Amino acid sequence: MPPDGSPDRSNGLNWLTLGEANQLLQRRDASSVELTSACLEQIGTVEERVKSFVTLTPELAMKQAEQADRRLATGNGGPLTGIPVQVKDVMCTKGVLTTCASRMLENFVPVYNATAVDRLFDQGAVLLGKGNMDEFAMGSSCENSAFHPTHNPWDLTRVPGGSSGGSSAAVAAGEAIYALGSDTGGSVRQPASLCGVVGLKPSYGLVSRYGLVAYASSLDQIGPVARSVADCALVLNSIAGHDAKDSTSLPLPAKDYTAGLGKDIRGLRLGVPVEYFAEGVQPGVRQAVEDAAKTLEGFGASVEEVSLPTTKYALACYYIIAPSECSANLARYDGVKYGASYQDTNDMWEAMERTRQYGFGPEVTRRIMLGTYALSTGYYDAYYLKAQKVRTLIRRDFARVFETVDALVTPTSPVVAFPLGEKTADPVQMYLTDICTLPVNIAGLPGLSVPCGFSDGLPVGMQLIGPHLSDETLLRIGYAYEQATQWHEAHPQL
Repeated sequence: MPPDGSPDRSNGLNWLTLGEANQLLQRRDASSVELTSACLEQIGTVEERVKSFVTLTPELAMKQAEQADRRLATGNGGPLTGIPVQVKDVMCTKGVLTTCASRMLENFVPVYNATAVDRLFDQGAVLLGKGNMDEFAMGSSCENSAFHPTHNPWDLTRVPGGSSGGSSAAVAAGEAIYALGSDTGGSVRQPASLCGVVGLKPSYGLVSRYGLVAYASSLDQIGPVARSVADCALVLNSIAGHDAKDSTSLPLPAKDYTAGLGKDIRGLRLGVPVEYFAEGVQPGVRQAVEDAAKTLEGFGASVEEVSLPTTKYALACYYIIAPSECSANLARYDGVKYGASYQDTNDMWEAMERTRQYGFGPEVTRRIMLGTYALSTGYYDAYYLKAQKVRTLIRRDFARVFETVDALVTPTSPVVAFPLGEKTADPVQMYLTDICTLPVNIAGLPGLSVPCGFSDGLPVGMQLIGPHLSDETLLRIGYAYEQATQWHEAHPQL
């Protein structure tokens, strides 16, 4: 255990895992009001420095906590009943601002909830507020928010990762027991790694995207951020499942993702892709992940080196497909239907132009322009169509490897948290921080980031990747590793 972290949860109720909090509530040893108050108190203490929230909802939280306590008193509470959560500000919340950290939506109040949010509320979850993020989920550092950057709780001069930086920072800082984020190219897993918490990107189609403000529809997926693998499994139980309102939602029966936790991993075959340990991976990160792989091997899993040669094309492939889909999805923000609207003109085209100039920040503008170019006449075949063909090759690469192994072990991020402002002037260097996570989204696979050590006093995450719909297996492997280590129990001293 590093000297700057401690597994001791005696500091307060706000440091409990979701599972621990549920046990206390079920036994009536603590109330949801007490648990929520502890989180709100921590927010009051550290939020000015961490800045993980865009919108706080303390009155709503206390009202929901009181309702949860009444529900628990009748014996009808579930695993999430009465437990405070932060929701990334890219998911619609009825009656609560949903800004996507953008000026374009700074006054947008939805009239409905995202399906994932509804499912949390059906369980009796308590909403603390909306998490800060890179604008429209476009970024890897949470510095692209139109309102303020979020700071890493382990070192307030460094980034928490992105785009779900607020989600991971809130959990790491003890402001929320767990959070919901979204992952388009690593936006749950990378910040989870940089903040020393657990993050799960479920298989594409497993969790409804209805009410998730679209960035790149073929890549986006909602996933949990929490303090333990078991917590992520509990949340997945609640948010996974078919939703007729989402055409990409898989018609699968309900499943208990906690059922496999604690099962022996002896005999499982784990692959270590050489391409994920290439130049650019910091030595401390490499060592921590290699040590984690050895730990898993000690449980009886076999570990072998594998190759995914198309990995080198993933970055270019992603930054053609994602901006192209972004260009189409964000065309709806034209100052007419909803969102920001420039009114000081009688010219429709000027109004649209000024609206988009005001509403979108530089990174969003950059990606819209990239996507529009890739989709334009004369360039579609050369860029977008070719990127889709490369996507097929990446998927085939994974399918080939998964014929011989059950899961892959890689770094989540090639680097630990970097200083605020260090990469903002160099977009390519910023994009490279997602090099280990992008292929997972391109192929629609599940990915799990689990804390596996520290480098230079900063958290390192191990990423587990599996075939489509192998989420339960990844959780099983991650849980086995977690039970043998204490990295996930460390928290920063704020």
